[in-house]
Amino acid sequence: MNFALVLKGLSNCPRSTYDQAMHSQDAPILPANSHQGVATTITWLENGHDCEDVWRSERGAPAPKRVVLADDTLSADRAYRLACAGTGMLWRGDFQNARLLLQALARRCDAPKKIRRVSKSHPETNHTAQENFHLHRQAQSQRARTLSMILIQVNPDRQISLRRAPDWRAAMNEAWGPAGTTGCVTSLRELLGLVGAHEWHEKGMEISALGSSPHNRIHPSYGVFSPLRGEYIQLVADAPLPSTDLAFDIGVGTGVLSAVLAKRGVKRVIGTDLDDRALSCAKENIKRLGLQGKVELSKANLFPEGTASLIVCNPPWLPARASAPIERAIYDENSAMLKGFLAGLAAHLVPQGEGWLILSDLAEHLGLRTRAELQEWISAGGLKVIGKLDTKAEHKKVQDESDPLHAARAAEVTSLWRLGLA
Repeated sequence: MNFALVLKGLSNCPRSTYDQAMHSQDAPILPANSHQGVATTITWLENGHDCEDVWRSERGAPAPKRVVLADDTLSADRAYRLACAGTGMLWRGDFQNARLLLQALARRCDAPKKIRRVSKSHPETNHTAQENFHLHRQAQSQRARTLSMILIQVNPDRQISLRRAPDWRAAMNEAWGPAGTTGCVTSLRELLGLVGAHEWHEKGMEISALGSSPHNRIHPSYGVFSPLRGEYIQLVADAPLPSTDLAFDIGVGTGVLSAVLAKRGVKRVIGTDLDDRALSCAKENIKRLGLQGKVELSKANLFPEGTASLIVCNPPWLPARASAPIERAIYDENSAMLKGFLAGLAAHLVPQGEGWLILSDLAEHLGLRTRAELQEWISAGGLKVIGKLDTKAEHKKVQDESDPLHAARAAEVTSLWRLGLA
């Protein structure tokens, strides 16, 4: 397929302040509903006019430094060169061809790179596990930037004015909230991500620990960590339950662990989170499961007020900086949430109570955290280990030997640490 770069376009382009905006391309990118009240614009030349629209990225990705128009005649090789140079391509052709072009760019990103021959005087560097992790993240970040250069303009009513464009208004409204009076420009890759999340939300996920009923499903929302890895949920379902009428679920997310505890007979569960999307998602799931009378939700930084006999926390497992807000469920910079939970747990546990810490040791295999550090934080919090349940990771990457982090993933063990007062 032959996809020409088109430097002319439609006559109904939005208003323009092209010259002014070109000087602010490195400014922080704010979504259309930014809490700061100032939306960043993206600018381009179309049909002889300077045009602009709001730039929107839920990932907080920066706007392309340069934007050109593109349509079905743009070749994949040319598009790849533009994307690698950081040039955004605002699509004016057939929508389905834009999706095909994105797939072509992904193949080029993932193609094996030519290996430079290494002389005997400069032997190839053997990277540590930690170095491999950081190199992998850098490569993934560069891949994401490249694939985000195909841009789609969305009308104020959340329609896309392209040939064969789907109606994705429901997905956009779920991720972005109700439509306003302005449109936006966003990356096709982000659009596909929020549509995929919308489909997961509509379908839901079977959670065996909640029982065999077809209604026992969790429906993750966009921007909320999906409980795809069932082994940690099963640990909570299998661990010996202390005698308790009250439990705290710290970092409630979709509400799945609160639901499991309620299903196991805990009369009252208080789930906390700082993320509004997570609290809204958990509220919906708890209602679907008919557990409103057993599970309460509270916006709080870690612990709610008071004490409980059981406090459960499944913090992000990797101590690294999240490159986007929606990655904060995976990456916990400087182990801040983990340390905060361990430091504050004793003050919220009743005597003979238990704190359940669900944590993978992947960070240890990657050289990002040591077991000794974890044990030091436990002791410093006035806690002791009274038991531990382990399970092997079950996700597909464990079997993928081409994964740069395969050795660490293959050795990964997920544990439920039963902690008590020292």
